[in-house]
Amino acid sequence: MRNRIATAALRLRLYATGLPVAVSLLWTALPPSPDASRTVPARGTAYMGMGVVSHDGRSGAPPADRAAGQPEGVDVSSHQRTVDWPTLWADGTRFAYVKATEGTYYSNPYFGEQYGGSQAVGMIRGAYHFATPDTTSGAAQADYFVDRGGGWSGDGVTLPGVLDIEWNPYGDACYGKSPSGMVAWIGDFLSRYRARTGRDAVIYTATSWWTQCTGNHAGFAATTPLWIARYASTPGPLPAGWKYHTFWQYTSTGPTVGDHDRFNGTPDALRTLAKG
Repeated sequence: MRNRIATAALRLRLYATGLPVAVSLLWTALPPSPDASRTVPARGTAYMGMGVVSHDGRSGAPPADRAAGQPEGVDVSSHQRTVDWPTLWADGTRFAYVKATEGTYYSNPYFGEQYGGSQAVGMIRGAYHFATPDTTSGAAQADYFVDRGGGWSGDGVTLPGVLDIEWNPYGDACYGKSPSGMVAWIGDFLSRYRARTGRDAVIYTATSWWTQCTGNHAGFAATTPLWIARYASTPGPLPAGWKYHTFWQYTSTGPTVGDHDRFNGTPDALRTLAKG
């Protein structure tokens, strides 16, 4: 009897000793997680088009020539710091959008300098907000944006604010929201922005993200101008509901400053958009 008990105890000790080793060997044999090497950027560092190249890539070369009569633009954030606005103006850039805010936790420290600098050389300018629907409500973010430079006035040089809604650089592409939840969040932002400013905000997005994260919702197209992001020779298919785009971000490698854009209309039409 004593021998059987001793043998059982020995087996238990061997099992207890060997189990961590086996688990350790199994753990080291497992392949790394697909996201193990992904570096998550610091909050506040997102910018318009941050995920376009990594998710959609470049579908051929951007348009070789500027479209006759269509104003060229640029979008900037704190990454560009002090911008050479006179060079951009001399190169034909006629409007600018500047990142003002992100979520309800970040405002661009260069916003005043960039926003004022673009106007000083003669550009029509506006502000954009990088949305983080997983942090606070759409209405809260609209208020934060308007209170920190994202408002609008009918002075003829201020474009309506932009909701930059695209891939989440900090985590899940759709910010953990279902398509219906995302549509509700966007609607919340747009409604509050309209209530605060009297203008409809512009939506900046990519068709592939919009299809994935809103279920290709068509309900905003009737009132909300579209800024499409696609680095290619054409804007490509648009999200559901929109028959045309208002702005097109067509490259991240433009002259002087990276992201360059085109207004889908005449200079007079751009001024009309600014005046409301």
